[in-house]
Amino acid sequence: MANGMLSLGDLKREIAAGTIDTVVAAMVDMQGRLIGKRFHAQFFADSGHEETHGCNYLLGVDIEMEPVPGYKATSWEKGYGDFVLKPDMATLRRTPWLPGTALVICDVLDHHTHEDVPHSPRAMLKKQLKRLEAMKLKAYMASELEFFLFDDSYEIANQKGYRNLKTSGHYIEDYHILQTTKDESVMRAIRNGLHSAGIPV
Repeated sequence: MANGMLSLGDLKREIAAGTIDTVVAAMVDMQGRLIGKRFHAQFFADSGHEETHGCNYLLGVDIEMEPVPGYKATSWEKGYGDFVLKPDMATLRRTPWLPGTALVICDVLDHHTHEDVPHSPRAMLKKQLKRLEAMKLKAYMASELEFFLFDDSYEIANQKGYRNLKTSGHYIEDYHILQTTKDESVMRAIRNGLHSAGIPV
């Protein structure tokens, strides 16, 4: 098993040893963020790994989590209900940047039929992978992390209306070893955290 990955048996052993006490069960929302809930690890190992639930508004909100009107699947007019969050146990992994925590990614299923909710990002991805498989093709991907670092805290950034923020650097830093050494506390945490979570870097 890849470094950082956990089976249900591994999780139970970690719980018994007192090294994991929390499991984050998360789905991917329309902005690509992880949205979900935290369980006590023992509850998750006993039954939560089978399924949990989340409000269907989670696939109909904007970047600030405000419900967006006009969707057929969910709205104030139609009412908000739940869908099933089904943990994909093949994604269960340690979360090194959160002490005592594991993470599992969930599929989003219809509450009545237990079929994939078709507009959920993972359902769309699975549909595309099946199309490729039918053509005897495989998909490979990698992501490139590009980001800005700010010296302002989240609270200060919010107070400034996310404008005129103080950046950590003051010029383009592409491949710049001096500036990235200054930011090594963040860079190192990203590298080591991903590696320890079983995500190749």
